[in-house]
Amino acid sequence: MADKLTREEVRAIVGPVDDITVAEIIGTGATEEELVEARAWVENDEAVLNEGRHIPSGGRLSKLVEILSPPEEPEEAYRLEP
Repeated sequence: MADKLTREEVRAIVGPVDDITVAEIIGTGATEEELVEARAWVENDEAVLNEGRHIPSGGRLSKLVEILSPPEEPEEAYRLEP
C-alpha cells in the first residue's frame, strides 16, 4: 500500500497552494500517482482524453480534480451592463 502524501509532496506536484487545500488533498487518501493524474486533467483534459482515458467520475481522482479546479465565476460576471 502506498504511503499517504505529505505536505511537501503535494506542493511539489501541484505547486504553491494553501494549507487548507493541502489538507483536503491529503484527506482524500490519494496516492502520488492519482494526484499527478488529477493535475493532468485540470491542466489539459484534452491531452488526457486523447490518450484514451475517461473523465473521472466518483472516487478519489474525481475529488482531486474538483479540489484542484479553479472556482467557477458567477454567471453575472459575464453580463455586460447596457
